[in-house]
Amino acid sequence: MITFPNAKINLGLDIVERRPDGYHNLETVFYPIPLCDILEITPATEPDAPEYTFKMYNAMFEGSDADNLVIKAYKALAADHKLPKVDISLYKHIPTGAGLGGGSADAAFALKMLNEIAALGLTNDELCAYAARIGADCAFFIDNTPAYATGIGNILAPTPCSIAGYHLVLVKPEIHVSTKDAYALVTPQKPLQPLTDIAQRPINEWKDAMKNDFEKSIFAKHPSMEKVKEKLYSMGAVYASMSGSGSSFFGIFKEEQDIDKIKELFPGMFCWCKKM
Repeated sequence: MITFPNAKINLGLDIVERRPDGYHNLETVFYPIPLCDILEITPATEPDAPEYTFKMYNAMFEGSDADNLVIKAYKALAADHKLPKVDISLYKHIPTGAGLGGGSADAAFALKMLNEIAALGLTNDELCAYAARIGADCAFFIDNTPAYATGIGNILAPTPCSIAGYHLVLVKPEIHVSTKDAYALVTPQKPLQPLTDIAQRPINEWKDAMKNDFEKSIFAKHPSMEKVKEKLYSMGAVYASMSGSGSSFFGIFKEEQDIDKIKELFPGMFCWCKKM
């Protein structure tokens, strides 16, 4: 079985408050985009095969296979259900460390695939419960539709916002952003208006109403990243923002964009564009 785990962007992000456990409550809008990895899971054919084999292509993973979120998904289900021995192959196309949820998407799609392969009959709500154990935004990819997220990103509600018909440009600088740095200069504050309300307004109103609270601290440490956002606006973006805690940026355009021109404007960076 082969599936195509897709990325997400954050259409804004508010850090609302610091929690007693040291984490932060936030408000954000997750939006799925058709930038995809390739995940294949097939039952093992050899009778003496191990519980699972795992191969990843087009990316380096620091740590053991057991640390990969796809394997964590397998083990989470295997702890409660009988799973067949499987061979797992993952081809990465979604950039890592980009704020695009690639690893979480891979894990969520693995849960859905294993549920089907093993005929477990788990509902989406039950799969979401497993996904929430793996990562804060992992559960989003079970239903994989636009969602207003609260808590640490794990409490989801549908939102009718849409960027259908617009052209999305994605740019990722070769800069690693640590979570610690992202939170460094953030002062938690409850927004005057929920992001889900802003996201339902016309897109040309988002620039003055929607924000990503991480940008302040990230731009202070990496001034070149602010220039990426500024350049997207200079190209004519209706709205541009950093996704999550970075380091990728997206711009929403009314007009079709030329990928070759985008690559010239952002040399050495991962660039992608698609009509939504």
